[in-house]
Amino acid sequence: MVKHVEVDDTNPDAVHQQIDVSPELAEIVGQGPMARGEVTSKIWDYIHKNDLQAKDDGREIEPDDKLATIVGKKRLSMFQMTAKVNEHIRSPEKAGGCK
Repeated sequence: MVKHVEVDDTNPDAVHQQIDVSPELAEIVGQGPMARGEVTSKIWDYIHKNDLQAKDDGREIEPDDKLATIVGKKRLSMFQMTAKVNEHIRSPEKAGGCK
């Protein structure tokens, strides 16, 4: 049996919070706003589609030219990648723009 769960959209958690993305990140994930979890999922889809995970260590990414505009050209861990991606997102209600 499927249990119905009420979702409170008035105060979403960090994964479901709607965010805007920079133009560079939009080249990979599409235009925002979208949920942070959706951004992460689309980045990983891009990494897998383009075979960018390091062969010798699946926890590391070897960026291609397109992803390098977000995270730089050096090989990096998925945790380092997350920090770099965070520079390209912001809450829609905040003034100013992404990177």
